[in-house]
Amino acid sequence: MRDDGLQRAIHASGGVAALARGLGISQPSVSGWARIPAERVAAVEALTNIPRSVLRTDLFGGHIMTSNDGEGPHPDEVDQARGAEWGLLAVLLGRAPDADLLSRVAQLTGDASDLGMAHIELGIAASRIDADAASREYFDLFIGVGRGEFLPYGSYYLTGFLHERPLARLRADLERLGVERDGVRSEPEDHIAILCEIMSNFASGAFEADFETQRAFYEAHVKPWAIRFFADLEVSQRAVFYRAVGRVGRIFLELESEAFTLPA
Repeated sequence: MRDDGLQRAIHASGGVAALARGLGISQPSVSGWARIPAERVAAVEALTNIPRSVLRTDLFGGHIMTSNDGEGPHPDEVDQARGAEWGLLAVLLGRAPDADLLSRVAQLTGDASDLGMAHIELGIAASRIDADAASREYFDLFIGVGRGEFLPYGSYYLTGFLHERPLARLRADLERLGVERDGVRSEPEDHIAILCEIMSNFASGAFEADFETQRAFYEAHVKPWAIRFFADLEVSQRAVFYRAVGRVGRIFLELESEAFTLPA
């Protein structure tokens, strides 16, 4: 029997098949869920716009709090926002966006901060492109005939080759942290979308990791190349929608880099 959070996600997505398609996994995988797996919460939240506190109340229902004086967000609320941001990047970089995802992204709003303005630009970009054009853009940028304009892998950005030592070090750290592949993706673990999903699960608490663990992982496997990847995407002449994705990613990772320099 499906729990309420999963039922809501299925309804918001337009059915089991639509939810599976949005997540880039098989329909039987979703059909077999009794509740949304912890490692999928961030992606489902980004896809459906349903808060994780509703999707998995057992994990996140009591985590979002306000400070005693009512001023400013509680640190747990900040981590939930970080998790959602990483989750959004994971969804947008893990597959070509369909019409439903584009319509949700088109609803993004923001404040006058750099990241807020980047969200507004991303929302506008999503409202101006259809699913077919977005799919072609994704293919040209990340897949291509032979290869796309970008190879969004840590090993390639750091060494110029795939499946090199950075990937081996990443796999060793993931094993040490108890993070396993879900058996659905065929991409190496140093793909930018997979790393964003891991960081989302760290920030949200779906994967157990304290501040120092998150910082060490980010410093070792994300920061050395991902900001440069997003900056390259931001100035790509072949990108339209994904130029806005690159801007959001670059600004957000710069903020994360700064935050990880602060004491816990």
